[in-house]
Amino acid sequence: MPRPSFHLVVVGSTLVLGACGMLSSGMPEDSRPKSGVAARQAGAAEDVVMFALGLIETRYRFGGKNPEAGLDCSGMVSYVFDRAAGLRLTGSAADMARRGRAVAAAEMKPGDLVFFNTIDRPRSHVGIYIGDGRFVHAPSSNGQARVRTDSLRQGWFASRFEEARTYFE
Repeated sequence: MPRPSFHLVVVGSTLVLGACGMLSSGMPEDSRPKSGVAARQAGAAEDVVMFALGLIETRYRFGGKNPEAGLDCSGMVSYVFDRAAGLRLTGSAADMARRGRAVAAAEMKPGDLVFFNTIDRPRSHVGIYIGDGRFVHAPSSNGQARVRTDSLRQGWFASRFEEARTYFE
C-alpha cells in the first residue's frame, strides 16, 4: 500500500481536528448520563464521520468498494459503516434509502445518510452527513472524481437533495 504524501497527512489531520468541532458545535450539553446503547450509538456515529473524513481524496471508481481499488458513493458508505460502526449496509444508494429511519433535514445529525437525485433517478447518490450543512461523498462528475465534502445549502448537490435517513437510535 502506498504511503500517503505529507500534504495528504496535513490535510487529513486538519479535517479530523476540524471535524471534532463540527460534531459538537451547536448541540446543547445534556447533563444527564446517556444510556449504554445511546452512548454506543453516538460514539458509532462520530466514528462514521471521522472514518469518512479519513477517505477524503480517495479516487472514485464505479462499483468500487474499498479505498485501494477506488470507491463509488454506495461503496464508500458500505465500507465506512462496516469498518467504523460494524453495520452492514449493502446495495445501491436506492437500496440503502429503503432502510434506516427517515429524518427531517432540520433534525439531521452527523453520521446520517443523505440521498440525492443526480441522474433523474430518485436516490441515485448517497453521502454521509458530517454536520454544519456538509456531507462526505464519492462523486463521479465535474472532473473531481475523488471523495470530497460538499454543501447541502448551496451548489449543485443542494438542489438535488431528497432525504436523510439514520441508522442510529
